[in-house]
Amino acid sequence: MLRIAPDAKVIVITGNEGKENAVKAVQMGAYDFYQKPIDLNELKVIIKRAFHLQTLEDENRRLQSALGGSGPDVKGIIGQCAEMQQVFSTIRKVATSDISVLIHGESGTGKELVARAIHTQSLRKDGPFIPINCGAIPENLLESELFGHEKGAFTGAMARVQGKVEYAHKGTLFLDEIGELPLNLQVKLLRFLQEKAIQRVGGREDISIDSRIIAATNVDIVRAMEEGRFREDLYYRIGVVTVTLPPLRNRGDDVMLLANFFLKRCVNEFKKKIKGFSETSREYIENYGWPGNVRELENKVQRAVLMASGAVIEPDDLGFTERPSARKAGIGEVTTLREAREQVEREMIRGAITNSKGNIAKAAEELGISRPTLYDLMRKHGINA
Repeated sequence: MLRIAPDAKVIVITGNEGKENAVKAVQMGAYDFYQKPIDLNELKVIIKRAFHLQTLEDENRRLQSALGGSGPDVKGIIGQCAEMQQVFSTIRKVATSDISVLIHGESGTGKELVARAIHTQSLRKDGPFIPINCGAIPENLLESELFGHEKGAFTGAMARVQGKVEYAHKGTLFLDEIGELPLNLQVKLLRFLQEKAIQRVGGREDISIDSRIIAATNVDIVRAMEEGRFREDLYYRIGVVTVTLPPLRNRGDDVMLLANFFLKRCVNEFKKKIKGFSETSREYIENYGWPGNVRELENKVQRAVLMASGAVIEPDDLGFTERPSARKAGIGEVTTLREAREQVEREMIRGAITNSKGNIAKAAEELGISRPTLYDLMRKHGINA
């Protein structure tokens, strides 16, 4: 059957007991396994889910085609929910212009992927795409990293060096975590945006630069402006259009769509004979809160493929130690938006520190923030490395 219709969703019904039959059915390409006696209501749910998944897969291929790509590996963006469809629509609208775009979303939601998608569909697609994480570079090195320096500009400057802004000439400069940019560099960036020219550190010559600016942040820029940490004039320069990426916990059926995509990719990469997720694993994936968003999901699936000893992924393979109680797990009992944000923030920080085995530099990199910011947040939440 699968030779004739490779995308068909096959559900195997058997009266035999034992997990071996389930594994064999999945190995042969079955979508799901159901054991007699039959409960029609349960069977209807499984069939409905199979039809729904097929619809999601078909629609996702249509969306990828609409974005100008031949598949998810081209753009790396997968999504069916209404929020992601709005993101796709905005990408198509802004790609062919040269206006500045600000991408807002929690860490791990795919901000750089969106920036790259805009670039690859723009008139600058043949030019360079130059990313720089403003929160990952020490403040004393960031100016030179962005704008370059002249020989002798400071101790150790043995030669002229071009900065990221120059490398982005005729292309796109992606300023990730722009909310971490120090105020003195915000002034210099604003001058560049206004005059389309820079001066290297230690230099006096104006260097004309033709590049598009796409910025991203996981902080509340409006609050940062109110607190005097971000310039209002710079915000209006970089945020002509804002793209807001939804957290994974709010993306509904996209969670399993992404999980299955990552599974297929990892199975091919690691040459493992794994056919799918167990029913229990799907339940865990669908109900978990995903504080680390798409990046966390990808990491868990990758771990599962490496750790799995059978043909189906079980919750232990994914690293789950307890059953999630409901979708958006971990924020269901808070009573205010502020409490929800703080709880998600705590979970993300703890998860990053655990993943990095206490290495603060690596944890900060995973979260997309600077080390000083991470230390401040750890103190705020009473978290020890």
